[in-house]
Amino acid sequence: MTGERVERRLAAILAADVVGYTRLVSADEADALSRLSKLRRDVIEPNIAGHSGRLFKVMGDGFLAEFASAVQAVSCALAIQTETEAAASGFDDAQKIRLRIGIHVGDVMVEGEDLMGDGINIAARLESIAAAGGISVSRAVHDQVRDRVKITFDDKGEVALKNIARPVQVFAVAGAMSAALVKAAPSALALPDKPSIAVLPFQNMSGDPEQEYFADGMVEDIITALTRFKSLFVIARNSSFTYKGNAVDIKQVGRELGVRYVLEGSVRKAGGRVRITGQLIEAATGAHIWADRIDGALEGVFELQDEVTQRVVGAIEPSITQAEIARAKVKSTSNLDAYDLYLKALSVHYSQTRTDVDEAIRLLEHAITLDPGYAWAKAFAAYVHVLRGAQGWATPEDAARAKALAREAIQSSRDEPNTIGYAAHALAWLTHEYDFSLAVMDRAIHLNPNSFNILMRSGWLRTWVADVDPAIDHFLRSIRLNPVDPQLGFAYGGLAYAYIIKGDYKKALEYARRTAHEMPRYLTSWVTVAIAAASLGNRQEAHEAKQRILEIMPGYSLATRFAMTVFRDQWVVERVMHGLRLAGLPED
Repeated sequence: MTGERVERRLAAILAADVVGYTRLVSADEADALSRLSKLRRDVIEPNIAGHSGRLFKVMGDGFLAEFASAVQAVSCALAIQTETEAAASGFDDAQKIRLRIGIHVGDVMVEGEDLMGDGINIAARLESIAAAGGISVSRAVHDQVRDRVKITFDDKGEVALKNIARPVQVFAVAGAMSAALVKAAPSALALPDKPSIAVLPFQNMSGDPEQEYFADGMVEDIITALTRFKSLFVIARNSSFTYKGNAVDIKQVGRELGVRYVLEGSVRKAGGRVRITGQLIEAATGAHIWADRIDGALEGVFELQDEVTQRVVGAIEPSITQAEIARAKVKSTSNLDAYDLYLKALSVHYSQTRTDVDEAIRLLEHAITLDPGYAWAKAFAAYVHVLRGAQGWATPEDAARAKALAREAIQSSRDEPNTIGYAAHALAWLTHEYDFSLAVMDRAIHLNPNSFNILMRSGWLRTWVADVDPAIDHFLRSIRLNPVDPQLGFAYGGLAYAYIIKGDYKKALEYARRTAHEMPRYLTSWVTVAIAAASLGNRQEAHEAKQRILEIMPGYSLATRFAMTVFRDQWVVERVMHGLRLAGLPED
């Protein structure tokens, strides 16, 4: 009827269907229909209702649901995928019911109980390009949930969707089998058997957003100093920094990180002066153990850091000796300009993008020029060069420079554990001098057994020489020190390789999937998924991993992998190559 008004509204639309449904029905129609019915009854419908959604259409093996917000839709999708994967755990890969899900926020037309329009069509097209067990969303959804739901997205760029007039920017919840990778954090971690502390990011009170790196660097140095006390358990920087910019509940932080104490504070840098305020809180009770303000000249910034560390340690553990306090005051440069350049390099390198990694190296080289004896800057630069090499970005000249930096760092800094630990890891990767590197790494662990970074690098070094049981122990200890780090993929990737070497491909795939979820642009993520999945006969997952490898490094081949290998033993190299060959990677 002309002139009739069409009702419209804005809605988050979730579209889903079963992967390979025709194949499942052909194999056993009655079983497939029964299991799909049970999945709808026990998983899909309860989760839609539980997230305040409305199931408005069911089409054979697919369905459409409406939500008032993108957060509700994405949270529901994650729950559905996780429970669907759990329900399929007892079946062979070919028999598992898995879903693809697409989500879009847009304008929809209302016709009774049904919805129509481009909002529906885009969600359906996003579902069609999602990975098995995966979730694809539009930019509109991504922008609304990225700071509200703790997941990682992989930007797929602008994609031309069938029968949609304009390309849509697509984001995938990182990793194939994404639902299986989203794990609920435990309600509380057990407290260690010694005093434990997390240092939260300090507020930048300078009035200049560009000084954020300085405040973050101050906290990193305080954390590093605290880790050197063997009688303390100190949460690593990256886990502490997951709370940056958020209003936090100290009691919740204590439960999530498994610590007794939390240190928070602020830094003000202005007019050649620095002011640090801090308060040490007992997490379980919220009681303030210590609070103070420390002022000083900018050129005395290292002494100010030491003062904060000493006061915190004194409040927590009076039995710590003065000798330990003195050892924790080791500083690797007295040149404030060089130190400032290092802090900037530290800040930019965390993104892991090629542009930022290159910028970090440039800043570190400048710092070394200002202070040629800056051993820590040399070790850190060698490590950043290894990052470049692992992603296939390095040149022979880069490798030569990195070797020189690692050697110089070890030669000039025998008693600074981070310096020699990072340098030993880099030297082993670059030169394959395993015995010497292991001896240096063992000294770093002796000097600081509480460092997440040293333990993780030790795990990798021991994996490269097939000493896998100590490697696994070091990786797991590093994860406990750093339980919510967004870059835990580095440790999970090492565990995946360690279990591949042990021949435990099921365990390897579990950690490989976690690596892919945490760090979807990290090449090792997909290499380990490909090897483990192919070795278990999971052809579809191995194929998807192969495709991701070739997206990250288009020229990747078995010959490329052999040239990049850092494993010492030929039988390990052959095991890795066999797994990649099963996954279908090209020979040359």
